[in-house]
Amino acid sequence: MKRFFTILGGMGTAASMNFEKILNERTHATRDQDYYDYLLVNHASVPDRTAYILNHRKESFLPALSDDLIQQNLLKPNFIAMACNTAHYFYPELQAMTEIPILHMPFLVALEAVNRYPDQKSFGLLATKGTLSDHVYEKCFEILGREVILPSEELADLVMKFIYENVKQENQLDREFFNQILKRARDYFGVSTLILGCTELSYAADVLQITDNLLDSQSILVDRTLELAYAFRYQSAQVPILLQKMKTIGDQKGLLDKISD
Repeated sequence: MKRFFTILGGMGTAASMNFEKILNERTHATRDQDYYDYLLVNHASVPDRTAYILNHRKESFLPALSDDLIQQNLLKPNFIAMACNTAHYFYPELQAMTEIPILHMPFLVALEAVNRYPDQKSFGLLATKGTLSDHVYEKCFEILGREVILPSEELADLVMKFIYENVKQENQLDREFFNQILKRARDYFGVSTLILGCTELSYAADVLQITDNLLDSQSILVDRTLELAYAFRYQSAQVPILLQKMKTIGDQKGLLDKISD
């Protein structure tokens, strides 16, 4: 394959399968050859991201993702979509390992928030405790002059219970429980628009068909992946423009410095 991208997934597998499903559903195809060429790396054995971020005595997930990058450097995809928000904890280290652009999902969500809700200044975040602890969403939104509100400990516990027990452990989506989380979140944050900052939450929202006033990180990453894949296939002159817009080249160092602070 000459023009292809890589989806770095498996964190978790159900969410990655959902990412691929949405990607192909949104591809305008009338024949096999119209679909995009890509590789899905379902690296399910990557150590738990949140466990390490909250307790560095746990096994780090950086070596596993570093191995993936070493392999991708040999394959040379046009770009990489990393389909796990919490894994962006090591985004600066991973991007430093390769010249292949890695799309930064939280920053793409921030860009989408500004474009979709230009007059809204604050957004509530639902995510794993690893992502909350990393503060990556606050940093990305702050760069664009917006505020991210973090959940209470009680609300964060409910989100973790849904992600780890309902989705990862049981692979069952409790509609009532999910709606309860969304209602409590809107009441607590005092805002209508919520960020789904975990692809398991995105998976639930897609399967349960709950989409109103949600900034769905996985859905946004799918759209940007398709936009960039289209450019690589049909509009090569647009590629550097899109990459700079997505902050994967150009002023990348400045962006990474701010995110890493």
